[in-house]
Amino acid sequence: MNLQYEKCVMIIDGQLPIGIIANTAAIMGITLGKNIPEVVGNDVYDKTGNKHLGIITFPIPILKGDIQTIKTIRQKLYQPEYSDLTVVDFSDVAQMCNSYTEFIIKIKSVAEAELNYIGIALCGKKRKINKLTANIALLK
Repeated sequence: MNLQYEKCVMIIDGQLPIGIIANTAAIMGITLGKNIPEVVGNDVYDKTGNKHLGIITFPIPILKGDIQTIKTIRQKLYQPEYSDLTVVDFSDVAQMCNSYTEFIIKIKSVAEAELNYIGIALCGKKRKINKLTANIALLK
């Protein structure tokens, strides 16, 4: 990933409790790492020789959205012009499940229009990411 031309961001519903915000970011981050493994750096060693697993090699700003903003962006991302972006969405359906098996079963019975997205992560061309997120503030 060439950081001069590419970018990753997360947009999370800022109205959520801090624990759910943290959980949402963690889940989306793990999924990004799985789908774009080249962004995770090599393991490193401290001065005493202790190993530390590689972390992502660039920052990922976390932006403060709301359910409607995130849903609007998610719907835009289904358009062909955004098909080259890596998109991780996290919905209320996923957040309420206690297992992946439960999620698989529940998501099959929910139409996309009924989903409430609590977070979304985007990676790809900086120009496209900025076009989608330019007016969204950092989550603080």
